[in-house]
Amino acid sequence: MDKLRQKLPKIQDCCLSEEVSSIEWEFIDMTEQEEDIINRMHKLVGDKWALIAGRVPGRKAEEIERFWLMKNSNDFKNKREKKRRQNC
Repeated sequence: MDKLRQKLPKIQDCCLSEEVSSIEWEFIDMTEQEEDIINRMHKLVGDKWALIAGRVPGRKAEEIERFWLMKNSNDFKNKREKKRRQNC
């Protein structure tokens, strides 16, 4: 039985992606429908971004998480408001 359950060698990622600083993030525009789905799903399942991304066509879990963090962070809210004021 041990021969059947041989351990496979672990595959290590040779090219790990670097973390992106939140200062460099650009705000992700979502439609009202996408925002509604994200809000409802977050209330139901919490921060399970991959599960939420499965319900929003064309969006990755990383995008959903970044959008959520940016939308609910005071720092990013201030930056958005400044940007909106400049555009007006």
